[in-house]
Amino acid sequence: MLRITDARTGEPVTATPARRGLTRVEARVERPDATGLRVLLTADVLVRALEIGGTPVWTVMTGTEERAELRARARALGIRPFEDERDNSGPGLGEAQVLRVRARTDEPVDESSDGVTTADEAAGGLRVEVAPADIESAVARDDESASALRLALLARPRGAELRLGAAELADAESQLQRWRGAVATWATRPSGPIPDPVRDQLRAAWEDDLDVPAVLGVLRKVETSGTVPDGARFETYAYADRLLGLELTRDIGRGAPA
Repeated sequence: MLRITDARTGEPVTATPARRGLTRVEARVERPDATGLRVLLTADVLVRALEIGGTPVWTVMTGTEERAELRARARALGIRPFEDERDNSGPGLGEAQVLRVRARTDEPVDESSDGVTTADEAAGGLRVEVAPADIESAVARDDESASALRLALLARPRGAELRLGAAELADAESQLQRWRGAVATWATRPSGPIPDPVRDQLRAAWEDDLDVPAVLGVLRKVETSGTVPDGARFETYAYADRLLGLELTRDIGRGAPA
C-alpha cells in the first residue's frame, strides 16, 4: 500500500483512500522553470503508482499562468497532461483523497491560496513537497535526450536539491541506452515470471514514500544478477517501466539483438 510523507506533519500517510473513490492529484507549479518541471514529474510518477494499485485518479495543475512552454517540456519528458485548475467554489467530483504536489519553500504558506478546504482535510488531503532543481538551459531544451533527462531527474531523491548539466545527462543517456538494448535482447529469450522477491522489492521501494531511486537500484541489481533468467529480466523491466515511464521496451524489434 502506497504511503507518502505529509510535508505538513512529517508523518507517513496512506496515499490510497480508505473508501473507494476518485483521488485528485494537484500539481502546484509556481513558475514554469526546472523546479516546476520536477513538480510535474513527481506528480506524474505518483499518478502512475496510484494507477498501478488500481486507484482512479484525476490530475490538475494549479499555480502559474505561463504554462505553454512548461507543457511542451512536460510532453517531451513523457509526463501525461494535467488539467487546468477549476473554480474551487463549485461542487467537486466526490473525490475520496486529495494529494498536492508542490515545490518546497521556506516561506510561510497561506493554505487558502492552495484552495484547501475543510472538505479537503476531511478527505485526507496531504502535501508532497519537491526540492528545487536547476537544469542547464542546453540540457533542458534537448528534445533528443528528453528520456535521459527524465531518468536523471528520477535518479535523485525528490527531497534533495539538484543541478543537472551535460555530464549528468550523458551518464543518464548511457544508462538508458544500455537498458533499452538489454531489454530488446531479453525480449528474444523465453519469457519467465518476475521472481517474487524482485517484485516485492520493487513494490516496497515505490510504496515507501515513492522512493524511485530505490526502484532504479533494484533494476541495477537485476541487470547484473547471475540468477534471474533473461526472460524474467525483461518482465521485470517492463513492469517497473509502468512506474518510471522511460520507454524501456522502445527498441524491441529494431535490430538484431547483441
